[in-house]
Amino acid sequence: MTTTAPALREAGRTPALPFTVALDDGRLLTVHRVLRLLPGKRIVGDAELDGRRVVAKLFIAGCSARHMRREHEGLGALAAAALPTPALIHAGPLAGDGHALLTDYLADAESLAERWALHANRPPGDADALAVLAPAFAMLGRLHARGLLQHDLHLGNFLQQDNRLFVIDGDAVDATHAGSPLSAADATANLALLVAQLPTGWDDQLPALLPAYRAGYPSLDPDPSHLASEIDRLRAARLKDYLGKALRDCTLFRVEQDFRRFAAVVREEADTLAPLVAEPDRWLAAGTLLKDGGTCTVARVDLGGRTLVVKRYNLKHARHALSRAWRPSRAWHSWLEGHRLRFLGIPTPAPLALVEARIGPLRGRAWLITEHCPGPNLLEHLAPHVASGPPPAEAAALRALFGALHRQRISHGDMKATNLLWQDGSIVVIDLDAAIHHRSSRTYARAWRRDRARLLRNWPADSGLHRWLDDNLSSA
Repeated sequence: MTTTAPALREAGRTPALPFTVALDDGRLLTVHRVLRLLPGKRIVGDAELDGRRVVAKLFIAGCSARHMRREHEGLGALAAAALPTPALIHAGPLAGDGHALLTDYLADAESLAERWALHANRPPGDADALAVLAPAFAMLGRLHARGLLQHDLHLGNFLQQDNRLFVIDGDAVDATHAGSPLSAADATANLALLVAQLPTGWDDQLPALLPAYRAGYPSLDPDPSHLASEIDRLRAARLKDYLGKALRDCTLFRVEQDFRRFAAVVREEADTLAPLVAEPDRWLAAGTLLKDGGTCTVARVDLGGRTLVVKRYNLKHARHALSRAWRPSRAWHSWLEGHRLRFLGIPTPAPLALVEARIGPLRGRAWLITEHCPGPNLLEHLAPHVASGPPPAEAAALRALFGALHRQRISHGDMKATNLLWQDGSIVVIDLDAAIHHRSSRTYARAWRRDRARLLRNWPADSGLHRWLDDNLSSA
């Protein structure tokens, strides 16, 4: 039995799989697995047509013809420029309503985003991480040399099969200037969009990344100051958009709200976390208590063999409850700051869910659910090195962490060594209740001096570790 575009629109985020649609020529396309989905608008799936495995883009909104045409034209522009892209198999209407565009399925291909996920926590400039990024920069140079722009630049739009890199997503390819190299201004702005996807520490590694780009576009040498300003502008815009999504129902997050409750969950975790989000206090009581203070209670919990942390923000008395009722909860604040740090590539346990008890607009207790970081805190980890200073790996991680916080003007507000954990060669920041992203350099400088002083107080002033930190951390 076949389905239709209106039925797929109605199914929203959860079309029943597998499903079959009819093409306008009578052939049947069966989608076995959803790869990407924009509810009511587009479904990208691992599909089968005439016994052949294909990638199907189904455009199911009212403007489906326009979107399919744009995808078709973008793939055509890539092919005309001799740039590797999956072969087009079919493009045309679905029977009745909607459109489909089918391309060859690249068996065993892996996106650079998948490869990057294995290296994202490596120090900026790491050779293996550079090896993942370099092909994307080289391919972007080739696009620009042929006059093509990619307006949706991210590592997921590059697929590697064996040693060959393919560009996908023709919908975002702009061929306005095809046939002649892009101007320096257009190319630099588009290059900045790719760099803005990376952790901020990679901004200092542009001299290591740009040779790959110039291999694809030898005649262009981007102006460093212009490139840096474009990166900052685009990253700020992307971050603002991302943090806005963290508080509304969208592809990345599931948000449910009624008179008595607000809950935001990372969408891909929503089904797994549903029991915990429904009854956070029950799980908190059954977990391993880590902290039980007046303002918060923290426990480590086991959910299906996975270790998570639940933090409840308490209300001490009626006056405290009244003072908090009209403001975003500390869980709300920590949720946003956790996502900010992770977006910027600053290590912190992944924030997975936020729950607030409410009475209409008034907020009560709140809960934050995060990944658990099993590493020791720095007070424990650096205890053997207090006299001599940190080992090389820890020294590099300290410089990287505080360099990133400094560049982004983020203060922590409670820089105890117990809020810094050592895990897999990185320093992971926890307890973001008081973290602030400062718009003003002046207010940040004042907050940083407090953070710095609090960090130094963790160790005796006459110790080698204290002296090393004093010498290596910026004073302003």
